[in-house]
Amino acid sequence: MNILFLVVQQTMFFSIPLLIVALGGVFTERGGVTNIALDGMMIMGAFTSILFINKMGNTMSGQTLLIVAIVIAVVTGMIFSLPHCYASINMKADQIISGTALNMFAPAFAIYVARMIQDRGVQQITFLNTFRIQSVPVLGDIPIIGGLFFRNAYITTYIGIIILVISVIVLYRTRFGLRLRACGEHPHAADSVGINVYRMRYAGIIISGALAGLGGLVFVVPTSTQFNATVSGYGFLALAVMIFGQWKPLRVLFAAFFFGLMKTIASAYSVIPFLATSSIPSDIYKMVPFIATLIVLAFSSKSSQAPKAIAVPYEKGSR
Repeated sequence: MNILFLVVQQTMFFSIPLLIVALGGVFTERGGVTNIALDGMMIMGAFTSILFINKMGNTMSGQTLLIVAIVIAVVTGMIFSLPHCYASINMKADQIISGTALNMFAPAFAIYVARMIQDRGVQQITFLNTFRIQSVPVLGDIPIIGGLFFRNAYITTYIGIIILVISVIVLYRTRFGLRLRACGEHPHAADSVGINVYRMRYAGIIISGALAGLGGLVFVVPTSTQFNATVSGYGFLALAVMIFGQWKPLRVLFAAFFFGLMKTIASAYSVIPFLATSSIPSDIYKMVPFIATLIVLAFSSKSSQAPKAIAVPYEKGSR
């Protein structure tokens, strides 16, 4: 039973950041703009928030410190998404090139700044993890379920579920969501009824930046005590989750948990008895998430139905 608890908890730690970032991708691509800069946005969000935790760890701790760091990560992601907004929407630049540029800039910037502001030019930013909740009151006492979901947990897990619920409501039950989806399917038709396509696409990219920045922090906090200007390619894995989930939040949820389980197998195979005793080299387990990504995308790409106007710059008045 302890092994089951460990596997489920580790799966949650890996799945929730994937879920959050993939939902960010859903918002921007539903609006008609592709955003492969999710990885760079995760790095920037993680960098500023972990740096804040590092500097303020002596004066603040626990959930208060984490909540402030969450706000910083979200704001950072929003700000870092603005160059992509301007390049993709105003300048009508190639969205893949714009996203690639941001992905290249983010780790270089994080390493440079970390070395400049820390003693001895160290690029790793360490922090003390004081954020784990040993047991959620009342809920943590529930047999089995309490052990699986409400002990040794982080509030970021519950924030991820809340974001999922809000995303479903916003995309399918609000005027904003309807307009955003219209801009990703038929932007000229949306413009003809008075919808500002540029503004809606800006909103979609900024939301994706906010969620990607948050996802960077959510990825680092439960799985490490230092940040080294990388999120292990999670931004690209989130894109795979989004595609596998067919740009639909609930499907993205199941895709995120599938890939999170693959990541758990890759990192915690040594504590799973039948895997630990097998003769499979450890490097094979480390490749499992990426092999699974290739296999899933190979079988699902033919049936994928992306928004029709995705990655197509919108020009007002053109047909």
